[in-house]
Amino acid sequence: MRIVVGADHAGFPLKELLKPWLESCGHQVDDLGAAALDPEDDYPDFAAAVARAVQAGAAERGIIFCGSGVGASITANKVAGVRAGLCHDTYSAHQGVEHDAMNVVCLGARIIGVDLSKEILTAFLSAGFLPEPRFQRRLDKLLQVEAEG
Repeated sequence: MRIVVGADHAGFPLKELLKPWLESCGHQVDDLGAAALDPEDDYPDFAAAVARAVQAGAAERGIIFCGSGVGASITANKVAGVRAGLCHDTYSAHQGVEHDAMNVVCLGARIIGVDLSKEILTAFLSAGFLPEPRFQRRLDKLLQVEAEG
């Protein structure tokens, strides 16, 4: 799967640890920054870059790393067509894709470590949207809210 990743200073170390692992799992990973640890950078820059890449179809899924994951999730969800979820457990990671067509996951690098992140990302990347009528109905309603602004 083609994936885009991004991180601010708080998420940078976790992103750097997980990129080679994602590639070893067979994913194509495009890193949208930060390219170096910069304590003065801001999460919206990287969250927006990942969200816009997913929106444009440059990647099937996006992963954003920041301190808590909250700001990244808020930012990414401002981009039309992006459904970002903050996930610190495996259930939310796969259920968000299966039921809600989540296409971006946000991880709080100050909240969870490498091993749990790998489990969460495995759940996120291996899940697919379940085209059951109730999930499609809910997704259609979500898309209507998005279209109305």
